[in-house]
Amino acid sequence: MLTLQIASSNRTKIEELQLGIRHWIAKSGPGLDCNVIPLPGIETIPPSPEDCGSFDGNAEQKALHYGRYRPGWVLADDSGLEVDALDGAPGVYSARYGGPDADDAANNRKLLQELDGIAPGDRSARFVCVLALVHNGRLRAVFYGIADGEILESPVGSGGFGYDPLFWDGELQKSFAGLTPQQKLDRSHRGIAVRKLVNWIAGHRAEEALFTR
Repeated sequence: MLTLQIASSNRTKIEELQLGIRHWIAKSGPGLDCNVIPLPGIETIPPSPEDCGSFDGNAEQKALHYGRYRPGWVLADDSGLEVDALDGAPGVYSARYGGPDADDAANNRKLLQELDGIAPGDRSARFVCVLALVHNGRLRAVFYGIADGEILESPVGSGGFGYDPLFWDGELQKSFAGLTPQQKLDRSHRGIAVRKLVNWIAGHRAEEALFTR
C-alpha cells in the first residue's frame, strides 16, 4: 500500500486532502490503495521557509524540505487566492494577508476592505493549488488546479475555510462555503489538483517503489 504523508499543520487542509484523495482513488477502479496521513512529527521539524514567491516554487520547496526529514512519499500543498483587481493579491500571502497572526476572519476582512468600491463585475478571481510529490527526497511530480470565480461583497455559506465564504462559483451559483463535499471535490482548485495526483498514481501503480515506501 502506498502511504502519502501530508506536509501540513493545517488540520482542515489535511482533512480536505485526505477526503479528496480517498474519493478519487475510489473512482480509479480496483487495484489502487492509499493510506493518507499527516507527516509524523511535523511539529518537531524546522518549518520550510516558503520564500520562493510562487505557488509552485513554495510547494516544491516544502515537499523537498520535509522529505529530507521523513523517508517515503511526502506531499506538500501551496495554494491561495488571486484577485485580478488587486493585481493577483493576496497570492502566495493568502494565509497571512491580514497580518502575520491573522485568522480566516481577519484575512476576509482585509480582502473586503481592499475591494471596497470595486463593482461586482470587476471582482474576478481564482483559487490556485499546487501539489508537489516527493519520494525519498526526490521530486517526482507537480500537479496544478485552478478554480475561477469572483469575490462577493459579503460572506455567504457556513462551510469550507479560508476565503470560501467570499468566493462565488458562477456555474453552480453558490459560494465555495455553500458547496457540498462532492461539489467541492469536483469544482475546487484542490479537488482538481488531487484528481491529477490520483491519476498519476494510478498510471504508475506498476512501479514497485510506489508500494514499498
